[in-house]
Amino acid sequence: MELSDANLQTLTEYLKKTLDPDPAIRRPAEKFLESVEGNQNYPLLLLTLLEKSQENVIKVCASVTFKNYIKRNWRIVEDELNKICESDRIAIKANIVPLMLSSPEQIQKQLSDAISIIGREDFPQKWPDLLTEMVNRFQSGDFHVINGVLRTAHSLFKRYRHEFKSNELWTEIKLVLDAFALPLTNLFKATIELCSTHANDASALKVLFSSLILIAKLFYSLNFQDLPEFFEDNMETWMTNFHTLLTLDNKLLQTDDEEEAGLLELLKSQICDNAALYAQKYDEEFQPYLPRFVTAIWNLLVTTGQEMKYDLLVSNAIQFLASVCERPHYKHLFEDQNTLTSICEKVIVPNMEFRAADEEAFEDNSEEYIRRDLEGSDIDTRRRAACDLVRGLCKFFEGPVTGIFSGYVNSMLQEYAKNPSVNWKHKDAAIYLVTSLASKAQTQKHGITQANELVNLTEFFVNHIQPDLKSASVNEFPVLKADGIKYIMIFRNQVPKEQLLLSIPLLINHLQAESIVVHTYAAHALERLFTMRGRNNTTLITAAELAPFVEVLLTNLFKALTLPGSSENEYIMKAIMRSFSLLQESIIPYIPSVITQLTQKLLAVSKNPSKPHFNHYMFESICLSVRITCKANPDAVGSFEEALFMVFTEILQNDVQEFIPYVFQVMSLLLEMHKNEIPSSYMALFPHLLQPVLWERTGNIPPLVRLLQAYLERGANTIASAAADKIPGLLGVFQKLIASKANDHQGFYLLNSIIEHMPPESVDQYRKQIFILLFQRLQNSKTTKFIKSFLVFINLYCIKYGALALQEIFDSIQTKMFGMVLEKIIIPEIQKVSGQVEKKICAVGITKILTECPPMMDTEYTKLWTPLLQALIGLFELPDDTIPDEEHFIDIEDTPGYQTAFSQLAFAGKKEHDPVGQMVNNPRIHLAQSLHKLSTACPGRVPSMLSTSLNAEALQYLQGYLQAASVTLL
Repeated sequence: MELSDANLQTLTEYLKKTLDPDPAIRRPAEKFLESVEGNQNYPLLLLTLLEKSQENVIKVCASVTFKNYIKRNWRIVEDELNKICESDRIAIKANIVPLMLSSPEQIQKQLSDAISIIGREDFPQKWPDLLTEMVNRFQSGDFHVINGVLRTAHSLFKRYRHEFKSNELWTEIKLVLDAFALPLTNLFKATIELCSTHANDASALKVLFSSLILIAKLFYSLNFQDLPEFFEDNMETWMTNFHTLLTLDNKLLQTDDEEEAGLLELLKSQICDNAALYAQKYDEEFQPYLPRFVTAIWNLLVTTGQEMKYDLLVSNAIQFLASVCERPHYKHLFEDQNTLTSICEKVIVPNMEFRAADEEAFEDNSEEYIRRDLEGSDIDTRRRAACDLVRGLCKFFEGPVTGIFSGYVNSMLQEYAKNPSVNWKHKDAAIYLVTSLASKAQTQKHGITQANELVNLTEFFVNHIQPDLKSASVNEFPVLKADGIKYIMIFRNQVPKEQLLLSIPLLINHLQAESIVVHTYAAHALERLFTMRGRNNTTLITAAELAPFVEVLLTNLFKALTLPGSSENEYIMKAIMRSFSLLQESIIPYIPSVITQLTQKLLAVSKNPSKPHFNHYMFESICLSVRITCKANPDAVGSFEEALFMVFTEILQNDVQEFIPYVFQVMSLLLEMHKNEIPSSYMALFPHLLQPVLWERTGNIPPLVRLLQAYLERGANTIASAAADKIPGLLGVFQKLIASKANDHQGFYLLNSIIEHMPPESVDQYRKQIFILLFQRLQNSKTTKFIKSFLVFINLYCIKYGALALQEIFDSIQTKMFGMVLEKIIIPEIQKVSGQVEKKICAVGITKILTECPPMMDTEYTKLWTPLLQALIGLFELPDDTIPDEEHFIDIEDTPGYQTAFSQLAFAGKKEHDPVGQMVNNPRIHLAQSLHKLSTACPGRVPSMLSTSLNAEALQYLQGYLQAASVTLL
């Protein structure tokens, strides 16, 4: 694409169309932009537009498009197409910083993000002058420019907060500190002086305080990994100024807005973070400054109001106290009973109250409320910080703190009892206090794992939680209901099982509550209870114990999906999935109604998939329905196909990218259920599955390979007779996959299925070419993963076609090639093979080479016979690497394949297929029997080969195999 006016005009028109609400106009425009983004100059056209366009909306749209383009394509991934040519990369890096600094703030932010994405890949090696270019701009005195630089530096350096330590990282941070620390410190001092000069100029102060916030954030990032020498030497400058800013109050910076934090609050909360970082990590060096920060932050807490705009400040201030109080040598600051009482009374209790703003979020913004409350993204809420402070104080003062709070809890509950409808917030605070007191250690997956011995959790549950959940109306006091359900969820490991069983019907009942929070919590609590482990790795709550509730459980779960605001509620869908998995065949009578509801839901959400977790659990639930029903009645597969295929066809035709990998997995599951020939409906689809366009999306590769394997397992003869012209296409897919380091194992899965299932004559003409391709890849890039897959393949080939056929095909490519493969690949590498079935295939294949391949006994290959046997015995004696099957307990976040491109369905799991099967049950005994047979054919040869060159340990193992098989060698 040339940098021409015509192209700029075309691009402008398409960008405009991408903003159109009508999908019929928007989607084709998005597709067009996607199709041209690989062209040279495309990113430069976008940058030209955002610089020169007269329309602001086009400028912004071009900047967002550019940032997303950089996000998708800047990283160079091995084996994948590099969409940005080198000349474009150089031009972007040369122009983007000045362009970002001269752009208005809205565009500046997008370009700043783009710089940090590029920086993550290219800085410092491929972009050495970035820092100098940025630091030089500090001299400009123009704070629009300076803030642009600071914002970019912040997005570039904030990754230092969570990167793992490495020499590479240290080198980069040192480089940054050498160039950046002094100018940043000078800018900090100069900005503070300017704040005094302009103390009465509101607009100047706003710009200056924006700079100070960014400077404070940069301080945090640059000090996170370790205390740099420069900052240690200049601690006086930084800490004195930070302390001054903490105590500063300027009327001009106060805002009337009660919800949005102002610049002053944001700056002070970042300073609290910085002080907490030093108190935790560099307490020795920070000790001289600590008392004044404790005093300043304490005063801040006692004088700050309850408005929402102060939430971040208050929570960071409390987190500072929490981090200080659990350090042994600050203990003395908190020892006094009066201090503890004062902290409890003035800081903890007031910040645990359920405020009007919380109530509003509970009712009107339930998704955000749930995310904060359930998923722990409430890091910056007052309640969470107060809870952390309670935990911190309990580390050294558990007895006194529990004593102080027990008094509070009792008085709050008494207040509630006087007039529940008015005083329900007192009970809410009491429950929250008990929870934070009792929970010492907690994980998302298992709830509380360590509790405070001084709190009787079961007694509190029976007296104060159960009565709320047993009340006649599920809609009365929704906040207390949510608290009660959350209590069950959090303390599920501490509350006795009989109490949990009594809670199940109550939770099922609350699935009907109108409040989104209440019915979501009920679904989540049920799902968590169903994954609790009992004895012998079974579930704590059994299907038999749930039997009386199956109908009402399923009815209420599906009804909950029809409640306003919950049509795509991931917690409900996860509870449906987990209920199916736990109940197994008990759900069969309800399947006809369930599958109808699931397919209707699938059809509805496929129009605009927006909730990835919900969609994932929905497909898991569909898989469970199929598996559970077809296990009891294999013929039922046809009725599932009738129900699902219409929707699947629509998804494939409309190219709903998010769902296609799922559809292929469910189709594989269905096809694998068929016992005989492939139904014609599947054969009609077969040619479409080989289209190259489908294989270009990485997310499609694993499920497509599995689907093709299912075709080969069930219908190799049909393919050979009715679709022989498609075999080259099938091998084309294998060739494409084998060339990629990321997907070569998938290529081998496909190849192994072709070798195992296709009639030999149908692939005869291609066999030599397959081996040549594999050798080319071995020469070009030999990786451990490739070697392991290659070893499994050649042994499978050996089992299928015989050891002699394997030797002949190798030697037909190049003389003595077979010996080279044995010596250079099989013997040294065989012990790297992992997996039960893979090891078995290799063992049986090598046994065939040792005992059924005449050239091994009487040519120059003979010298490799004993080393090969020794390598095989080594493979046998490797430690076992099997893992028990625990699919019921699996969490979507645990499955290795969960990423947006490809999400592996746990319940569509492919049963591990053993191509050797019953032919060989025990490979060690099989080896012994085969050696016995060989020694019968040529007496004396085998024992003499063993005694001369097999090491003593291997010989001992081999004697064991021979004894177990009750055979001897002649």
